[in-house]
Amino acid sequence: MADNRFAKVLKGKEVIALSFGAMIGWSWVLLTGGWLTNAGTLGTLIAFSVGGLAITLIGLTYSELASAMPKAGGEHIYTRRALGGRWSFVCTWALLFAYINVCFYEAVALPTAMVYLFPEIRLGTLWRTLGADVDLGFALIGAFGAAAITWINYVGIRMAAIAQTVATALIICAGLFLITGAGLHGSFENAEPWIASPSSGILAVLIMVPAMLVGFDVIPQSAEEIDLPPNMIGKLLIISVLCAVLWYIAVSAAVGFAIPSADLASAQMATADAARSLWGTTWAGQVLVLGGIGGILTSWNAFIMGGSRVLFALSESGHVPAVFSRLHPKYRTPHIGILTIGISSMVAPLFGKTILVWLVNSSSFAVTIAFLFVSISFLVLRRTEPDMARPFKVSHPNLVGWGAVILSLGLLSAFLPWSPSALSWPSEWLTIVIWTLLGGCILLFSSRRHSSSNN
Repeated sequence: MADNRFAKVLKGKEVIALSFGAMIGWSWVLLTGGWLTNAGTLGTLIAFSVGGLAITLIGLTYSELASAMPKAGGEHIYTRRALGGRWSFVCTWALLFAYINVCFYEAVALPTAMVYLFPEIRLGTLWRTLGADVDLGFALIGAFGAAAITWINYVGIRMAAIAQTVATALIICAGLFLITGAGLHGSFENAEPWIASPSSGILAVLIMVPAMLVGFDVIPQSAEEIDLPPNMIGKLLIISVLCAVLWYIAVSAAVGFAIPSADLASAQMATADAARSLWGTTWAGQVLVLGGIGGILTSWNAFIMGGSRVLFALSESGHVPAVFSRLHPKYRTPHIGILTIGISSMVAPLFGKTILVWLVNSSSFAVTIAFLFVSISFLVLRRTEPDMARPFKVSHPNLVGWGAVILSLGLLSAFLPWSPSALSWPSEWLTIVIWTLLGGCILLFSSRRHSSSNN
């Protein structure tokens, strides 16, 4: 093994746990009631089916490229080969925005979930930020969680993979508990009306699907650490996407069958309330919250892993300081990137939930940009490098590639001002503008440095 490269340690089940766990975060517990209220039970299933189709097509382009170029950095590697350094930076910078924001949000999501189980963790309000209380107990738990996840990733991907597998098993057990209860005790009458009015609520749920399913791309980010044949990387990526889509559909249907639509708006935490209603006991809701905490940990773990590999790739290409591409001499991890994201996550709860929600919403837009660039790169490389070795080779590449491009553009349009589900101004758009300006400055500086070094 070269001294400057990663250790190949991840096996099949760990790859699935990494990707599936990244996609199944806290939202399946916290947001399901909102989805059903906005779109209705059938409307939510339609939104996730359409969004899932889009992500599956996009995932197929990732699968082919990841098997052909199994290098840390994923999207950065593909887009640089197909489109050149500047467009590659645009794609990667957008992706880094999404990854970091998810890590920030999980630092708030963890104490939010735990207060359902332990209300006494509230220790008093420190201050209010844009209408959101910043509680001392919440901040401490968020900081402790960030420190723990950072340490797990710092000491090696093997430790991170073990933690991911255990937490993913917790998610699956809790979800099956809910779905089984719906099958035994749920009612179709509770799901009426099947499509909420106005039906545009389906679109509001649809634009959230990319954010719910972002995470499969941590497989390409960690491809250099996967100890499997390259064609298996592509297969496992698609399997994980399909599993996540089915998961969200099954959980949404279970909650829809458990709670009458009129009661959803008042539900404190609809998925946990659904389990309590289905099984007729308080501890059933607590089981679901434990599953949600498992989802927080798997998502957080995967995105600090993915974000540090994105920084590694940006550093190798000269866009950010070289220190981010150094691997720990013992643990073979990009430890500086891990520490940077981890320490930032520790202070994130001090800024309040409102700001972090803005960041997460705008990160959905950013990750869709990355999807678009990868889809375009897939088509470009099929044309410019038809003889490239592709261990996982997609059939009907034009159909898949153009379908992924069109669907990515369709998802992007749902964020724009003319859409009823547009990002809000100035709050959410301002975060994108600030991140874009920062990226523009970094790109300009790195381009000038490269130019002067070549002269």
